[in-house]
Amino acid sequence: MYKYKKLIIYYFSGTGNSRKVAIWLSIIAKQNDIDVQIINIASIDKITLESPHSEALLVFISPIHGFNYPPVMLHFIRKFPKGTNKIVLMNTRAGMLIGNYITPGLTGIAFYLSSLIFKFKGYSTVGMIPFDMPSNWISFHPGLNYRTIKYLHEKNKEKVFTAAERILSGRLYFKALREIIQDIIVLPISLLYYFIGRFGLAKTFYSSSDCNDCDICIKNCPVKAIIKVDSRPFWTFKCESCMRCMGNCPKKAIETAHGFFIGFILMNSAITALFFKYCNIYFAEIGNGIIRFIAESLIFLLLLTIFHRIIHYCMRFKIIERIIVYTSLTKYKFWGRCYKALKEI
Repeated sequence: MYKYKKLIIYYFSGTGNSRKVAIWLSIIAKQNDIDVQIINIASIDKITLESPHSEALLVFISPIHGFNYPPVMLHFIRKFPKGTNKIVLMNTRAGMLIGNYITPGLTGIAFYLSSLIFKFKGYSTVGMIPFDMPSNWISFHPGLNYRTIKYLHEKNKEKVFTAAERILSGRLYFKALREIIQDIIVLPISLLYYFIGRFGLAKTFYSSSDCNDCDICIKNCPVKAIIKVDSRPFWTFKCESCMRCMGNCPKKAIETAHGFFIGFILMNSAITALFFKYCNIYFAEIGNGIIRFIAESLIFLLLLTIFHRIIHYCMRFKIIERIIVYTSLTKYKFWGRCYKALKEI
C-alpha cells in the first residue's frame, strides 16, 4: 500500500543521468496510480515558483559537482517556497566499473546542506539516496565504454525501482548516511570548488575550427552560460561544467583545453609569487593564511579572465587554434570525448 497519491520530481541534468533517474522513478509511481509531475528546473521560471501541492511527496535530483549540488540546484532550493511536505533528496554521482564492481562516487555536503535549507523552510527530509551513474566528466578522465555505461544503467535502474518502492510506501530511506565520514572529509574540497574551482573549469572549454556556427551548444545550455564572442562560442563563469555542450556538439568541435589550463596554472603561480615578493605584502600572523588565500584566489580569477579572453581572441589564428586543439586530450580518439545517458534499454 502506497502512502502518497501525488509525486513531484524536480531535476537538473546535463548529459541525462539525473533525468534518467527521474523517469525511472516516475515509472514505478505511474504503475501504482500515483499522479506524477516531472519538472526540469533549468526550463522554468525560478523567480516566481509556485508552492507545491501540500500532500505531494517532493523529490529533488541533481548530479554532484565538486562534492555538492551544482549552484543551479542550490539556488533553486534556496528560492523554493516554504511548505510542510515530505521531501527526498537524490543525486547522480561519478560511477565507474572495475570488473563487475561499481566504484561509488562521493556526495559530499549536497544532502546535508540542502536538508538544512529545507528544514528552515518547514519541510521534512525522509530520504537521502545516491546513484552511481556513469561519470561524464570527460575533462578529467577518458570516456567510459558502452559495456560500462550499459551495466551502470541497468544496475542503477534496479536501485531506483527498489528505492521507489520504499519511499512511496512512506518508509524512511537514508542510504547516504552510510558514507557520512567520507562526506565530511571532502568538505574543504566542496567549499573550494564552489567558491573557486567551478570558475576555473568554466574557462577550459573552447570550440575548434570544426565549429559550423549551428549554435546548438548556446541554445541547449541549461544555465545559458555560452554566448557568442568574436563569432565563436564563449564560455562564461556561469558554466556548470555539466558537459551537455560537448556531448551534443554534432561536429565534435568543443574541446577541453588541457594544455592551456596547465600553462595558465604555471603562469599564475609565477605571477602570484612575484606579486607577494616584490609588493612587500606581509600579513599579521593571525589570519595570515586566510587573507593570503583570498588574495591568491582573486589574482587567479582576474588573470584567468584576462588570459582566457586573450586566447579566445587569438584562436582566430590557425597556428594558435591548432596548438590549443592538439594539446587537448579530448581531441584524441583514445580519450573518448562524449557521454549521454542511454535511451531506455
